[in-house]
Amino acid sequence: MHILGYFFALIIGLVMGLIGGGGSILSVPVFAYLFNIDAITATAFSLFVVGATSSVGSVSFIRQGYVNFTTAFRFGIPSVLGILFSRRLVLPHLPEYIIHRWGITLTKDMFILILFAVLMLLSAIKMIQRKERVRKPRESETNYTLLVSQGLLVGIVTGFIGAGGGFLIVPALVMLLGVSMKEAVATSLFIISINSFIGFASSLDKIPVDWAFLLSFTSLSIIGILIGVALSKRIEPRKLKPIFGWFVLVMGIWIIVTELLLK
Repeated sequence: MHILGYFFALIIGLVMGLIGGGGSILSVPVFAYLFNIDAITATAFSLFVVGATSSVGSVSFIRQGYVNFTTAFRFGIPSVLGILFSRRLVLPHLPEYIIHRWGITLTKDMFILILFAVLMLLSAIKMIQRKERVRKPRESETNYTLLVSQGLLVGIVTGFIGAGGGFLIVPALVMLLGVSMKEAVATSLFIISINSFIGFASSLDKIPVDWAFLLSFTSLSIIGILIGVALSKRIEPRKLKPIFGWFVLVMGIWIIVTELLLK
């Protein structure tokens, strides 16, 4: 199972490099089911992996001038507040049993993994649909209240379940700010890298960290994203998204069935 887990570390980076995101959605299930790590630690480890791989992926975009730092700042600050809210105020105070009556048992770990599976399903549907995002004209007035609230929502989601939130950030930047798809993906990776590292750092006093394991896993993901970026120049990412979407959809359903019916 551990060998399979390290193989998926490579796949996580590969997918992120090929389609600009999505691979991080696999990290929490890999940590939880293949390495038998508890859900809260798994979400923290996922944040570290996502942060490292996103940082590597955003370097080339920064060099090319695609990262909009002003937008990253406006979106990123409320995101950071959302992450700190989740990691410092919500997760540590969740009871061990969310529901434990009427013959129904829902533990904290089960609750987090089920929420993560729901996010997987939403992400998968967006990948499968192939809908083009409607870009807002730059000259129209930007709804900064909506932008800040979206940033806060992304931060809460990122902090709670350890996913980067790219499938929420990219459409927000395209539809609310009118930036190009390339700029949105580049800025999203930059925001994700900062958010993820802050989320992981905020958990260091709450979880045990096996640095040798975490760094080896992350190294494989970084190798994967470098391969993915190279392959993306030859492969059309739009064609790969629906295929990966179906895979994520099946995994999300499997997690829900496993947590609710097989435990």
